[in-house]
Amino acid sequence: MKALIPVKCRVDLKEHQILVPEEISNVQVESIAFGTHQYACDASSHGGHSLYLSEAMFKKLLVPYEGNIHVFVHEGTLHLGPLIGIFTAGFTSSMIRPIGERSLFFSKLLSTERKVGAYMFLFGANHIDWEEGTMEGFMFTEQGWRKRTLPFPHVVYDRLPNRRTEKHRLLAHTREKMQRDYAIPWFNPGFFNKWDIHQKLMIEENIVPYLPETHNNVSIAKMEKLLSKYPFIYLKPTNGSLGLGVYKIIYNREEETYYARYKNEDFVNKLQRSSSLEALLAHCLKNKDLSCYLIQQGIPLLKVEDSFVDFRVHTNKDEQGNWVVSAMAAKLSGKGSITTHANSGGVIKTLSEIFTDKDEQATVIDKLSQASLLISNAIDTHMPGFIGEIGFDFGLDKDHKLWMFEANSKPGRSIFYHPKMRNEDILTRKLSIEYAVYLTEHTIKNPEGVFS
Repeated sequence: MKALIPVKCRVDLKEHQILVPEEISNVQVESIAFGTHQYACDASSHGGHSLYLSEAMFKKLLVPYEGNIHVFVHEGTLHLGPLIGIFTAGFTSSMIRPIGERSLFFSKLLSTERKVGAYMFLFGANHIDWEEGTMEGFMFTEQGWRKRTLPFPHVVYDRLPNRRTEKHRLLAHTREKMQRDYAIPWFNPGFFNKWDIHQKLMIEENIVPYLPETHNNVSIAKMEKLLSKYPFIYLKPTNGSLGLGVYKIIYNREEETYYARYKNEDFVNKLQRSSSLEALLAHCLKNKDLSCYLIQQGIPLLKVEDSFVDFRVHTNKDEQGNWVVSAMAAKLSGKGSITTHANSGGVIKTLSEIFTDKDEQATVIDKLSQASLLISNAIDTHMPGFIGEIGFDFGLDKDHKLWMFEANSKPGRSIFYHPKMRNEDILTRKLSIEYAVYLTEHTIKNPEGVFS
C-alpha cells in the first residue's frame, strides 16, 4: 500500500496557506481539493512528513477530521482522499442505528477506513444538496455515528440492499446524475441477472466446462427434455437471491411421478408430488410466469457428514485494480433443504474442517482459486461499469469436477459469522476500500482511461 500522509490543521497559518511534506516538495501545487471541492492555495514546503492546512482551508474543504490519508498531485492540484461515499437506502431517524439492522455491518466497514487511509460515509438520495454540491453524510467515529456536511465524493460504493430498491426512480436518477454530471465512478452498481451472466460466460471457451447446462424461456417441454438427461434439475428465478423461489425438480421413472422440493414463504422446507409436471408447477408456482425463471442441470454434489456441500468464494479488486481471492468457505445443507443458505439451516465450515487431508484440501483450494479468478476477469470484461467484488457459489460433484452455480455482485456475508473467518471478514472490507483508492487515483490522473 502507498505511504499515507498525516493531514493536520494549523491555526497559525493564513487563510490560503498550506505546508506540504518533503515527499511532494518538488511538485508545484497551485490548488488543493477534497472530493469535488477545490480552492486555490499558497503552498510551501516545511521539510517534515505532514501536510498542514490553515484552519480556514480545513473548514472550506469540509475535511471532517485530522488523519493519515492518501495524497495525489496532478496538474498543480493536490488531492486529499479518497473520500468514499457508500450509497444505500433504508435510513431511520435513530443515530444509534441509522441504517437499521445493517448498521453493524456498515460500522465495521467504516471502521476499516483508517487502516487504508480514507474518509468514508453513508448517504442516501435524500441527503444530497445538488445546489451546494454537498451531502449530509453519516460517519462512524469512536463516539458512534455522527452526521457531517461533506463534498461530493471521489467514488461511490453501491450498497443498495435489494433489487426492488435498486429500481426506485429517485435512486436510479441519483446514480445516473452523479456519473453523468460529476464523472464520479460508481462501483458495484447493480445486481447480476443470472441469465445475462450465463450468456456472457458461455462466450469464453475455458469457462464453459464450469457451467451447468442452463436455459431461459422455460417451458414444460424444455423441462421434460432436461429431466430426460439429468437425475434432477433446478428451477430458479432469474433475479432471485438467498435461495428463495428455487425448486428442485425430480422425475422418478419407476413411479412415473414428479417431485418438487422447495422452501415456502415461511422458510419451511416442502415436498410436493404429482403424476403431471404441469400440475406440479401449477401448485408450486401458483400461476407465476415461467418466463421469470431459468432451468439448470442438477449436479449430484459431494456429501460431507451426510449433508451436501458447496463453496462460497469471494473475490475483490485490490489497490492495483487486480482480482484476488479474499475469502473461501464451505456451506453444508440443512436437513431437508435443497440449498446451503443459512436461512435454510445451512452450516458454515472452513475448508480445513471439511478436508482433513492436507493434499486434498490444497487441491480444492487451488481449483476454487483458479476458477474464481478466471471467471472474475471474464465477468469484468463483459459486464458494464466498475465491479469491485464478486461472490461465487461453486460445487464439486462426486467425481470432484468443479461447477459454478452463481455469481453475485453484492455477495451476502453469512460465511463471516464463522469465528475462524474473522481475518477474511476484515480483508474483504479492506480490499473494497483499497479498490476505491485505485479508482480515485486513476480518475484524478486519467479520467478518459477510467470512463472509456
